[in-house]
Amino acid sequence: QVQLVESGGGLVQAGGSLRLSCAASGLTFSSYAVGWFRQAPGKEREFVAAVRRSADITVYADSVKGRFTISRDNAKNTVYLQMNSLKPEDTAVYYCAARWDWNLSRTGADYGYWGQGTQVTVSS
Repeated sequence: QVQLVESGGGLVQAGGSLRLSCAASGLTFSSYAVGWFRQAPGKEREFVAAVRRSADITVYADSVKGRFTISRDNAKNTVYLQMNSLKPEDTAVYYCAARWDWNLSRTGADYGYWGQGTQVTVSS
């Protein structure tokens, strides 16, 4: 059974930092590209960042570029999202998702496995 479990969310003041983790089990993790998405109340889910399975290529949404860093440790079956200089508009539930493909995708429908999400709240 495939499981993706996010952790690391919480309440932080604007300008602060958080590091999210996504721990995977039940799949050959190194064969999957992994993405982070987020969904704020009343808004559609949006792409945040993704990392290729070999960890050599990453992509980011323009809204987080330069502030967020995605990385992965295939030995630990874990992907991380380091979030710095957080803004109130970053408040959302953050989800990680896995895609069995060499290529990255910014489209949620391209990902077959999803975690349950972790809440990030940034106060002004």
